[in-house]
Amino acid sequence: MEKIMQFPLFKTKIKGLDRKFDLNNPKERAEYFDYKASEEIRLLREYFNSGNTFIAYLLGKKNSGKGTYSKMFAEAVDPSKIDHFSIGDMIRTLDEELQDEKKKAELMDYLKKNYRGWTQVEDLMASLEKRSTKTLLPTELILILAKREIARREKKTLFIDGFPRDLDQINLALFLRDLIGYRDDPDLFVLIDVPEKIIDERIKYRRICPKCQTSRSIKLLPTSKIDYDVKSKEFSLLCDNPLCQGNPKMVEKEGDEQGIAPIKDRLEKDQKMMEMAYSLYGVPKVLLRNSVPQKNASEYVDDYELTPEYYYEWDEKDQKTIVKERPWVINDGVEDPYFSLMPPPVVVSLIKQTVKALGLQNQ
Repeated sequence: MEKIMQFPLFKTKIKGLDRKFDLNNPKERAEYFDYKASEEIRLLREYFNSGNTFIAYLLGKKNSGKGTYSKMFAEAVDPSKIDHFSIGDMIRTLDEELQDEKKKAELMDYLKKNYRGWTQVEDLMASLEKRSTKTLLPTELILILAKREIARREKKTLFIDGFPRDLDQINLALFLRDLIGYRDDPDLFVLIDVPEKIIDERIKYRRICPKCQTSRSIKLLPTSKIDYDVKSKEFSLLCDNPLCQGNPKMVEKEGDEQGIAPIKDRLEKDQKMMEMAYSLYGVPKVLLRNSVPQKNASEYVDDYELTPEYYYEWDEKDQKTIVKERPWVINDGVEDPYFSLMPPPVVVSLIKQTVKALGLQNQ
């Protein structure tokens, strides 16, 4: 990160706690969160059980883990009270609506009744149908579509992923809670610092659950269930999200094999948006750092909290997959050698900083 933003090291290591946790195992992960942040989780649950909610705007470079961290925050605290709302997923769902004449007519009717802007509704519908990943939809259209989608949901705490998505939308984010009817909700920015080398590796080895959209990595963050195809001799991840039934096979997204090469311009824009949000007054900021210098690691984190590199072997005799790991030391030539952190310690930081941002520790 550039010097305009300072992301301090966050200490999750607890002196005298010698137990190790398998952070890829949902049961042990729950126990880990209880050990590392039990008091803060209790305060958040009391906050939610009293009918309170908040809005968090997730800002980080593309593929910095926004969805992973927010969904794991919900997993640790209370999935029934927290929603991860992805603007990108909302737009992609629109593609399905536009293929259904009835749903398309309903969308057209909604826009005619609620849209305010400088473009005719018919032209908006045309732009939706002809849109590409390189074309940004008008901001006023994104806002009304977000309002429509959120109105369909039960009122919960929202982690909004994908808005603001451009520099001119930073100020609009300050009013979004009013626009969607969350007038009394506190809001905060969650800024995520992830080195580009880590993002590159995440993209190349990412796998997505086709049902619940949970993101994992076959190299850096496997699930607890691994499948092996004897014919192709390929290993695959199976989703182990407790809320996702059937353990579906996780799949690679098209283009991921290129890493960050196609999105360099996007990463620069994301950097500028974070800097702009960081400089705003009056909105609490949660600063999440995904990496720790190798020289500081033993002081701040436990060994099992560091991201290992996973690889797999098939045991022909016992007909089972053997998962192996080795240290993943990253040396990108820009910074001193460093480690990436597993998502759970970053989420511990998110939990504790959120409690502080909401002022719950003083109540």
